[in-house]
Amino acid sequence: MVNALAPDKAIITAICDVQKVKTDAALEELKKSGHGQKPAVYSGTLDIWKEMIKRDDIDLVIISTHWEYHTTMSIEAMRNKIHVAVEVPAAYILDDLWALVDTAEEMQVNCMMMENVCYGDEELWLLNMAQQGVLGTLTYAECAYIHNLRELMFSKDYYYNMWRIRHHEERDGNFYPTHGLGPVAQYMDINRGDSFVNMVSMSSLQASLDEYSKQIESTNEFYNRTGYKHGDMVNTLIKTAKGRNILVQHDVVTPRPYNRINALAGTKGYHEGYPSRLSLVNIDKGHRWLNEKDYKVYWDKYQHPLWTKLKEGIEKYGGHGGMDFVMIYRIIDCLNNGWFLDQDVYDGAAWSVVAPLSTISIELGSIPVKFPDYTRGKWNEFRELGILKNI
Repeated sequence: MVNALAPDKAIITAICDVQKVKTDAALEELKKSGHGQKPAVYSGTLDIWKEMIKRDDIDLVIISTHWEYHTTMSIEAMRNKIHVAVEVPAAYILDDLWALVDTAEEMQVNCMMMENVCYGDEELWLLNMAQQGVLGTLTYAECAYIHNLRELMFSKDYYYNMWRIRHHEERDGNFYPTHGLGPVAQYMDINRGDSFVNMVSMSSLQASLDEYSKQIESTNEFYNRTGYKHGDMVNTLIKTAKGRNILVQHDVVTPRPYNRINALAGTKGYHEGYPSRLSLVNIDKGHRWLNEKDYKVYWDKYQHPLWTKLKEGIEKYGGHGGMDFVMIYRIIDCLNNGWFLDQDVYDGAAWSVVAPLSTISIELGSIPVKFPDYTRGKWNEFRELGILKNI
């Protein structure tokens, strides 16, 4: 994706991965693109990334490792005055999230969690409508990460060292909230006039991994293993300072079709995704979904202009339907122009903290727990969301 913007907007100066096969594949992709980029390569050991970030020609580092490395790598990069774009979640330990915020403030560099779903065409369209009042006063939302990952989690080579299933062994909770919650937080101006206040989480019994582990090959270290701590389904209910409610679901082990729900309710309208449907009080008093013709009127009217502007690149490079390309384009364009990033360190922390807070809530009998205020009281100050203005 970054290579797609070379050489006019960005240059790839270095790539790093513990597995040489990954860096070799990256180099091959760069070679095929014909842009002539020849980045330095760092590979072979778990700590080789520390050498890379000592370079003086890196402005931005993109961290796409498994969860355990997000905080350490982000902090070390920021301490070298490098902007950070880190995969989701930004961190999954309470102290680590504060460390990211504190370091970004101390070093005065950007630390953006790369929530790509915020750049989806449906999500940007819905954000545009929400901001323009089409749905009225927003009151409630439902979102989720529902994605059957059983086969991938038991794979010996899909996740490095099978890291993802090890989390299911060790703890319970809403592990991966931000794909659903990130867009909802932007719809509701979280950290820009509203704030998450408290939440409660509840986990179902665990059954799917116990049963599936009996079906895998006997040479797999997780064969016939039982006692996973993570329940099959986790529900989290969040309350905001303005009194809004948000339901966040997490289920990666049952045979359910992929779904992020993307439901948003207001006094004048309601949207629900998968597939995208819209109901408005000014059409049949909101008693039915808009028909295809009426829906298209609103789709065309409120389609985010960024998707029109980047249509050619989206079609060529794609990435989860185009959202990956749009996200990388925005990160680099904002940095090049000196604009605030669409997601700052406070957003990344507030969205990610659902994971550790959900673990606490569940362990204590599904009690309400309070959110930390990473903005230190400034959440109710208006801050314009750049993607609605600087495009």
